[in-house]
Amino acid sequence: RLVHLDLKGAPPRVAYLLEVLPLLRALGASGLLLEYEDTFPYAGPLERLRAPHAYSPGEVRVLLSRARAQGLEVVPLLFPELSFLLQFVLKHKEFAHLREVKAFPNALNPHKEESRALVKAMIDQVMALHEDLKWFHIGCDEVYYLGEGEESKQWLQQQDNTPEKLCLSHIKAVASCVASSYPSVTPIVWDDMLRGMSEETLAESGVPQLVQPMIWDYAANLDVEGKVQLVEKYRRCGFSKVWFAGAFKGATGVNQSLTLIGHHLKNHLQWLKVASHSPPDVLEGIALTGWQRYDHFSVLCELLPVAIPSLAVCLQALENGGYSEKTKENVEKLLGMSNLETEAFMSTSQGTFPGSNILTHVTQVSFYLKSSVDELLERNRYVTGWFSPYHRKRRVIHPIILQHFQPDAVSLLAKWTAVVRDLQAAMEQVFHPCTVEEWMEENVQPSLQKLQRVVDDLDQA
Repeated sequence: RLVHLDLKGAPPRVAYLLEVLPLLRALGASGLLLEYEDTFPYAGPLERLRAPHAYSPGEVRVLLSRARAQGLEVVPLLFPELSFLLQFVLKHKEFAHLREVKAFPNALNPHKEESRALVKAMIDQVMALHEDLKWFHIGCDEVYYLGEGEESKQWLQQQDNTPEKLCLSHIKAVASCVASSYPSVTPIVWDDMLRGMSEETLAESGVPQLVQPMIWDYAANLDVEGKVQLVEKYRRCGFSKVWFAGAFKGATGVNQSLTLIGHHLKNHLQWLKVASHSPPDVLEGIALTGWQRYDHFSVLCELLPVAIPSLAVCLQALENGGYSEKTKENVEKLLGMSNLETEAFMSTSQGTFPGSNILTHVTQVSFYLKSSVDELLERNRYVTGWFSPYHRKRRVIHPIILQHFQPDAVSLLAKWTAVVRDLQAAMEQVFHPCTVEEWMEENVQPSLQKLQRVVDDLDQA
């Protein structure tokens, strides 16, 4: 049971992750799937890939050492989404010439020797910091624009060449790179590019002998029978083992701020059904993915502390083969919560788990900030009737009308300023300033600034 930490957005400080590791182990995790992206401490010619808030080599070593001490297997996920999709690399001008399509920093040109050298250099640097790895996730899903570059178009015009073979040849090249240099490490790939391929194409490619596919689906009502058939197909093609992947957060909305626990619980209960109907010796494990961004350029979705109750519920459901009242009580005990709701965003208990104060404040902001400001500024008749944009522009207001809502506006601003100050302080303990700034600009400032401007206009009027 691998807990996926998506570090391409809101990467937590190492001190926070060290606090969380014992909780993950107690909840039933047996490993971590670490998606570093630009937070890995690349060096030398690759140093340009490091974000300003990237972890240091020492921090990575401490995290890995503590994970091992907790009995947690570590699986690096080097490439975001896929081994072709290197947005955090190809956005830099130094690497732009390696794009599959010149205009888009999405896909890596698989035909250039320099592309393969880049991928190998990245793999080697990650491997150098990780000891005794069993698995290495090399991505390989959602290959947009593959085959649309000029070199790919020429390759596809040759006899018997197809987009499927192009995809498989690149997967094979990356997997072979891992296998030749690190023979004791098994590459894992996302499976969606493989699903529609014929058994003959897959079997003849040689890929099944090199990798283990991770079948992913984050839906609450995933097709159990269809997934079982897919497992059997992969088995017939020659794959020795398969993985499953559900999601505990980051899969229900690109800018989601609170986690739909019920959705994610249902998703993992469905995966339990798939596991029970699959051959007993084919399943290697399951990853509980927690996406922090949909891709390198999208906004943040639910922060990790906000989603820990969802992660706890899903882990315990997997460990116990379902989610009973007893399992619920165990989750609440481990999280320090007196009542954890799975079908509602809000809970009557704050919790004592690391970062629980962030969940409390984010819930408050998400539910009430915008609605309370809109209620005052858009549905209060004194504001809409006597302090409209026309009046505000001219700083004109009747003194009697002022008394009807100025105290409310000032009081509301004071209340939310205090809440936001507490939230910011809590977030700064867990995240770097760039994450705090981004989350505040997306989720707080639009409403808070609107309220502040009205209060300022009232003073001037």
